Amino acid sequence: MKIAVAGASGFVGKALIRELQKKHEVVALSRSVKKSQNNGGVEWRSCDLFSLLDAENALKNVDVAVYLVHSMRPSAHLTQGTFDDFDLIVADNFVRAAEKNRVKQIIYLGGMRPDNASELSRHLRSRWEVEEVFKTSSIPATVLRAAIILGPEGSSFQMMARLVTRLPLMICPSWTDTVSQPISLNDVVHSIEYCVENEVVYNKVFDIGGPVAISYREMMQKIADKMGLQRRLLRFPFVTPQLSTLWVCLVTQAPWSLVSPLVRGLRHNLLIDPLKALKIPGHPFADVDLAINEALVTYDPHKKPLAFKGTEVGKHVVRSVQRLPLPPGKSAESVARAYLDFLPTLPAFLKVDVEGKWVYFRWRFPDTKLLILEYAPDRSWSHRQLFYVRGGLLAAKTERGRLEFREILGGQAVIAAIHDFVPRMPWYIYRWTQAYFHLWVMKQFGRYLKSGKSRPTNRQMPRPS
Repeated sequence: MKIAVAGASGFVGKALIRELQKKHEVVALSRSVKKSQNNGGVEWRSCDLFSLLDAENALKNVDVAVYLVHSMRPSAHLTQGTFDDFDLIVADNFVRAAEKNRVKQIIYLGGMRPDNASELSRHLRSRWEVEEVFKTSSIPATVLRAAIILGPEGSSFQMMARLVTRLPLMICPSWTDTVSQPISLNDVVHSIEYCVENEVVYNKVFDIGGPVAISYREMMQKIADKMGLQRRLLRFPFVTPQLSTLWVCLVTQAPWSLVSPLVRGLRHNLLIDPLKALKIPGHPFADVDLAINEALVTYDPHKKPLAFKGTEVGKHVVRSVQRLPLPPGKSAESVARAYLDFLPTLPAFLKVDVEGKWVYFRWRFPDTKLLILEYAPDRSWSHRQLFYVRGGLLAAKTERGRLEFREILGGQAVIAAIHDFVPRMPWYIYRWTQAYFHLWVMKQFGRYLKSGKSRPTNRQMPRPS
């Protein structure tokens, strides 16, 4: 079988590929691929999952697709938007590409969700939304939910290990008392292998984890003991999430964008639902002591894990994503039309002209082309509209710069996104002027859609030349 692994550069992806390649053909998907990687029977394909076209090409001739992606690392030099909206776009692209290529099964490794929680954190809600994207696909999907994965390069394990290594005395806020059932990296890999083309698990959701429930504070104490370190962990429940995030970032060198969602997501215990527990015949899941021992074997305190690193995208590249309300009975196409109608009404100096497949955002006095967009009819449908950025006074001409409107979550909302945009003006001027102006415009456009003022007009829409 040919199995594609999205998120192949992550610590789960690398471990999974090592096992899968023993029995299957493996296609590893990554944003950047080196020639030296295409060895050992693994085919590496360059794939930016923010691009639907890239995703379609990456999943050609694939039988099973494994999705291990979480969009908490920056994907551009400047990102505007939230990680949950970024997560939605890449998951939606992955599903659309899998459907086009008639993939037989999708396996998604997500996060455990407390069913009784009245209010989910943004981190946990994002995992649930991505899960819904896969569950509503026409392709049989298997969802595996895990709380904490204990592996040498795992972000949670790295943060705990770095804290106990660097702090002889630790003040523990209330979230460190949150209880979960961590799972070893080996058990995660075995669980995914078990699910590959196993029709018993099609269209089902499973919780995976070890047999013991334990708090973060207890785990950190165990890690310290196994490293031979004498540490005192004192409970102090009055530390705020913001202050907790700050000291974790300072001590561990983990980025705020990673730590903050994780800390805010630790308000609820994450325990396995016995009715949803994955049971693998003849395979007992490792307890937390064994999982920590396995992680410490290859743990390198001097090696920065992938999750702690910044973006690999070149300088002066922008991604801006906003989730907007989708009025009843409207589509992404009608939202794109409304956007072209709305823009000239906001700043009086703007006007929008459509000439064939070309869209021009113009400055009225003097008449200047600020942005030039090329409509892509072959990549646009009623639920998705795509425009390529082809230059203008405010934008450099690139092959990949694009603006899109797409429906998400079955039409519950619409995403407006700019990808791979390269500004023409000097970076620092752009950063503090045009970038903020775009955010302000999209916020006003969202209010415009929500108000119900948008209505059918005679606006000429782009068409093929």
